[in-house]
Amino acid sequence: MIQKIKALEPISRKLEPMGSQRSYWNAAVQDYADNFLDNFNQHTTYVVSETMGKEIYDFHFEENGKSIEEVLQCLKDNVDTPNLNPASGGHFGYIPGGGVYTTALGDYLAAVTNRYAGIFFACPGGVRMENMLLRWMCEMVGYPTTALGNLTSGGSIANLSAITTARDAKGIKAKDIERSVIYMTAQLHHCVQKSLRIAGMRECIIRYIPMDDHFKMKPKDLNQQIQKDIAQGLLPFMVFASAGTTDTGAIDPLEAIGIIAQDNDLWFHVDAAYGGFFMLSDTLKPAFKGVELSDSIAIDPHKGLFLSYGIGAILIKDTAALYETHRYTANYMQDAFTLDEDPSPADLSPELTKHFRGLRMWISLQLLGLAPFKAALDEKILLCHYFYKEVQKLGFEVGPEPDLSIAIFRYLPKNRNANAFNQEIVDRIMQDGRIFLSSTTLDGVYWIRFAVLSFRTHLEQVELALRLLKKLV
Repeated sequence: MIQKIKALEPISRKLEPMGSQRSYWNAAVQDYADNFLDNFNQHTTYVVSETMGKEIYDFHFEENGKSIEEVLQCLKDNVDTPNLNPASGGHFGYIPGGGVYTTALGDYLAAVTNRYAGIFFACPGGVRMENMLLRWMCEMVGYPTTALGNLTSGGSIANLSAITTARDAKGIKAKDIERSVIYMTAQLHHCVQKSLRIAGMRECIIRYIPMDDHFKMKPKDLNQQIQKDIAQGLLPFMVFASAGTTDTGAIDPLEAIGIIAQDNDLWFHVDAAYGGFFMLSDTLKPAFKGVELSDSIAIDPHKGLFLSYGIGAILIKDTAALYETHRYTANYMQDAFTLDEDPSPADLSPELTKHFRGLRMWISLQLLGLAPFKAALDEKILLCHYFYKEVQKLGFEVGPEPDLSIAIFRYLPKNRNANAFNQEIVDRIMQDGRIFLSSTTLDGVYWIRFAVLSFRTHLEQVELALRLLKKLV
């Protein structure tokens, strides 16, 4: 047995590369990253590709490793070039992702040190760091100092965590599901319905509350529907509001909805995954009045704080309720819970093993400070309003004036089907590749979406979008 162990050791030690090998790989990766940031990212947002990354299947997993040059070339050709480049300043589709460089520094250090920040016992400093970030966000939205939450992979898991916490806090049992009522608008993000299904609440009654001309929930209609449901012996227990819808960026009347929820003992959840960090803007802070009345909020640092994909947050006003839903332990972990100065993320989340994702956010805020983030948010607001004004001069019809940084618009051609014509505009923009626009359909009407949230988007990219649209129509 000893001989076998000794024979395996030199092979297994290849998992710990020497300093010279690390330096060589680091230099190659750094050169690749610099090239991406300085060169082919700048003027290309969408690349039409015939193979669409299929050649990556030719890179089989073999007994011996490949050179860093081969691996990076495969990555460039099959992953970082075809189709949509969310790192581009010309990305105006969907909700643009972030990619602030400091994110990579935090993730690199988190991966190299491989700290496990799920339990206080294992990494007290890491747990304190993540809880510090959560308390900062709770303070931003007006929650009490006792509130907390969890850093998630994104808004989907954040909303799922809120739903399960609300279900348990309101005492909804399996026998109650078919009588339980949830309230939302048709503009609420689709991940909520997905989360309801995952949480075993598929059979709940969902009431879609009417919206006004700006795609915002009508509080009066909400209250009337709740009263009807109570009179029918049903169990109203949760209401969702949006602080920045994906389609139009609309903010629901949060204060009015929050008061109705309190009066009727409903759990009030706000999906602010896209719009939440606009609360850092002095200009837009009043638009979020009433958000502090909520019981829970989903918010994504990889959107409004411009960090790379993979970091969202759920903020819960009643930390005990979050703890009650998510905490579970095992015999083999009995040593890990001897210290408990700060709540462990594993007790407040579906995850036990988790990425130390807080480091990317903490290091970004520490290195850059808050001022650049606030300035970028204010810039995106102004850019969106500038586009909204200028696109009308080109003959486009527009939707409601933007609440945040999303505008919808369309062209009404003579003797042409408007929906088909605007679809053709989006297709032509995609073929050009310098910018990217997406679309949505509201009440059967095809609209083009202009979503400004990339930190690399400045006046130059918006002017380019306007020139391309003028040329197309």
